[in-house]
Amino acid sequence: MHNPKPAFVRACRNMGSGLVLICTAGSALGAQGEGGGSSMFRGNAARTGVAAGSPLTSFTGVKWTFHTNGRIISSPAVVGGIAYIASTDGNVYAVDTDNGTKIWAYNTGVRVTSSPAVAGGAVFVASYDGGFYAIDANAGTLRWMVPSEGERRFAGKHLNLRPPAGEKAPDPFDVYLSSPVVYDGLVYFGSGDGNVYAIDVAAGQIRWKFKTGNVIHASPTIADGLLYIGSWDTYFYALNAKTGKMVWRFKTGEDTLASNQTGIQGTAAVSGGVVYFECRDAHLYALNALTGEKKWAYSTGGSWGMSSPAVRDGKVWFTTADGRGFNEVDAATGKRNFVIRLSWYFSASPTIVGKYAYVGNWDGRFIAVNLDSHSIAWMFQTDSSRANMGKYINADSTMSYSSTMTERFVEDYPIEFAKIFSMGSFLSSAAVVDGVVYVGSTDGNLYALK
Repeated sequence: MHNPKPAFVRACRNMGSGLVLICTAGSALGAQGEGGGSSMFRGNAARTGVAAGSPLTSFTGVKWTFHTNGRIISSPAVVGGIAYIASTDGNVYAVDTDNGTKIWAYNTGVRVTSSPAVAGGAVFVASYDGGFYAIDANAGTLRWMVPSEGERRFAGKHLNLRPPAGEKAPDPFDVYLSSPVVYDGLVYFGSGDGNVYAIDVAAGQIRWKFKTGNVIHASPTIADGLLYIGSWDTYFYALNAKTGKMVWRFKTGEDTLASNQTGIQGTAAVSGGVVYFECRDAHLYALNALTGEKKWAYSTGGSWGMSSPAVRDGKVWFTTADGRGFNEVDAATGKRNFVIRLSWYFSASPTIVGKYAYVGNWDGRFIAVNLDSHSIAWMFQTDSSRANMGKYINADSTMSYSSTMTERFVEDYPIEFAKIFSMGSFLSSAAVVDGVVYVGSTDGNLYALK
């Protein structure tokens, strides 16, 4: 079913102040089988990035590809034999995991870089139109839509030291929208309007919202009744998930280079009473989850942290942008155990299955890392990467800024990003289900790797 939105919008009625659309069409909230799948970004409400089941120990080929008409920056949710993925072509797709065929597509009218969450027979996702959507998981029809106060990207003056110094411009690296988490009958997400929202999943009504000082594109994390989320205002927050009241907040670093290396873009993981998150101030933080007290901060040597860490068995795995690294540190001390570097930025978050980690790079290469031997077990490279990567790396296989940059003016970013993304970059994080890896690329493809 393609783009069923118009017919179902006509079947909707305005409720109260006009903040919610409730649709009379579509099935009632029912059970959605989630065993053996990845129903939300990072796999669970604590966002630990750890998946159960079988790892893909060796790569034998591409099972199938599903092509969209935009870039895939969103990460897939895989539930009950269906992969749910969003694209910058404005669509949320349901794809059959057996053969990669489209089951349905729902069009929001503008790019979607939020990763879907699936619960109660509904798919929840945020769009750049400022709407937060609940879509029937089986029929692809609208259940309800809640508009925010208005979506926007983080913006700053003299962005990354580019002229003109007095002009405010959106940060081109602010590529993700907040990905929802479903917990105890509510669905939560952050917005470019600076709010964290809690919405009743059945009624589509706002239960509460909490205002921060800037854009929120990190995704909410929930553990033991507390919601954890970072904002571009440089604060990391712990809120009561039921009431939205602040329990504590933690101040991260300021931008000392006037290049907007500030604020929190990535999503936190909670494990063993500790909350871990990356920050644009070039640190990975470990805080006491109940009090917000800092346990340690790992310096990435000036490299932005845009991803979300994975945590298991006393270890934390995360990626860095300029540092081009996949890292493992000790969860208790923050001491680094090893790092593996590729050519370009990492902003995808690692997924852990068994003794393997799975993550992709902006250079269009996707790797499986053996966590015992600290080595790359296998690698997949997109066709776009094979065709174009050589244009954008140096002889030593590091990033070639000179080949992508033009005048270093703020308006040149779209041109430069188009060049980089021509490699089929992996900004999407993988879902690994029953030994198959599902991941999206800026070449517009959702890949099933086996």
